[in-house]
Amino acid sequence: MKEERLTHINKQGQPIMVDVGEKAITHRTATAQSIVYLPDEVLTQLVGDDIKTQKGSVFQTAIIAGIMAAKKTGDLIPLCHPLGMENCTVTIQFNNAREVEINCTVNITAKTGIEMEALVGASIAALTIYDMCKALSHEIVIKETKLIAKTGGKRDFKRT
Repeated sequence: MKEERLTHINKQGQPIMVDVGEKAITHRTATAQSIVYLPDEVLTQLVGDDIKTQKGSVFQTAIIAGIMAAKKTGDLIPLCHPLGMENCTVTIQFNNAREVEINCTVNITAKTGIEMEALVGASIAALTIYDMCKALSHEIVIKETKLIAKTGGKRDFKRT
């Protein structure tokens, strides 16, 4: 049985970047989700499917920020490989609990996974919503960010 170990730590306990040189090129996808609670003071600014503030369209700005952040993941997370994503989509909608649900889906054909890009995209979209709405209330809560699914590489994952 193969011993599992952290991939970004060498045998001497030092941080390393994973060597992907021998890995197979596969099509890889990842979807991450962030959930944001917005208090009534913010929800009163809802116009159609977006929140309008003096700073502009909140959800449209958050979508752009999420995509930009996903593209910069290799610059933000020290041991992530810089990747040229093939696609990145960020969607924002309300769930049944009246919370904002942000989904970031990315894909690439490469030797390494892309879930960190999806997680960063969803996180930054959530932080952008907070930033644009904080003048209305500081009761905004970014509740969670999680990986929903990934394909390609060693193993697929789907949250149930």
